[in-house]
Amino acid sequence: MSQPDSTADLVALGQQRLLPVYRQRPLILDRGQGARLWDIEGRDYVDFSAGIAVCSLGHNDPDLVAALAGQAGRLWHTSNVFYSEPPLRLAEELVAASRFAERVFLCNSGAEANEAAIKLVRKWAAAQGREPSRRVIVTFRGSFHGRTLATVTATAQPKYQAGYEPLPGGFRYVDFNDATGLEVAMAGGDVAAVLVEPVQGEGGVTPTAPGFLRTVRELCDHHGALLVLDEIQSGMGRTGTLFAHWHDQVEPDVVTLAKALGGGFPVGAMLAGPKVAQAMQFGDHGTTFGGNPLAAAVARVALRKLASPALLANVSRQGAALRAGLQAMGRGLFSQVRGRGLMLGAVLAPAHAGRAGELLDAAAAQGLLLLQAGPDVLRFVPPLSITDAELADGLARLERALAAL
Repeated sequence: MSQPDSTADLVALGQQRLLPVYRQRPLILDRGQGARLWDIEGRDYVDFSAGIAVCSLGHNDPDLVAALAGQAGRLWHTSNVFYSEPPLRLAEELVAASRFAERVFLCNSGAEANEAAIKLVRKWAAAQGREPSRRVIVTFRGSFHGRTLATVTATAQPKYQAGYEPLPGGFRYVDFNDATGLEVAMAGGDVAAVLVEPVQGEGGVTPTAPGFLRTVRELCDHHGALLVLDEIQSGMGRTGTLFAHWHDQVEPDVVTLAKALGGGFPVGAMLAGPKVAQAMQFGDHGTTFGGNPLAAAVARVALRKLASPALLANVSRQGAALRAGLQAMGRGLFSQVRGRGLMLGAVLAPAHAGRAGELLDAAAAQGLLLLQAGPDVLRFVPPLSITDAELADGLARLERALAAL
């Protein structure tokens, strides 16, 4: 009997055969339960990353497993030229949960959801009689909206765009939380939509300033533009409410979702409000796998659990505990902790600027999986179902990592 491949063997295989677009740590994750993971050598880790805010119900959630297994024995795929029940039910439940939407487009990822939103904006503007030059979409510096050519252009961070020029036209960038700058950018009457994250994730875990989203909504109304909210990372309970924009009491025209919506199974959604619900008609857009029965069956269960008062109360309680734990660590490491709910960013003090990657390595060595949001911010997006014991263990491991440095 041959021996199983070692960690070193599998890492070498990945380095040889996978396109080297990721910088993966030399460990092979094998299984998970709740907010814990184990690698193939049996080492355990507390997961404060949740697959980049994806596994919001933790790993191996029994209700998600049952939904997937039950649907797997019935129907995997039909294509969207036929109906099946799970995506129809999911669409109805998303409309009801959203409080604003009339229609839904189901897809496979956040980038696809944002791509659909960009196309929807342009279709809507064309139907209004606007010339192509008057279909501009405003986004904000520090944003992240995806990796397709259109969404990476909407992502107002040059590091993601370098080498992919020529980029599509029709986008304009404004500083995040700069209401005056946005007013100037919209003054010419050529803006069809403003696309904004209620909390920038990749841009440093930075929330919108108090009142900013309301100002954006007012400017959109004044200039006849759409408000599009990218809640791919901040939505589905992550900030303590099912939708992040509920904190600001604004009504969007479009919302995009993914990540936590499937609890780890790939799914995305674009929610369209009354103004744009009819803008796309037969043949205007499509997807082969989007909204397939497997994804929709899992997402229905995830949506129900993520919307539960008990889970949202846990987000608020554990978010406060995590923030307090980070603020208490001392050593002059963090200059501030910002964010909402269980979407927090610990900003490194100037003396430790640029060390986020080093800190992630030290944390992994202590059995804690973390993310960064740029070179100066540690990003904390653990499962929303994280327990007191799991959170305390993760903070203790972070303390040991800091001490080891």
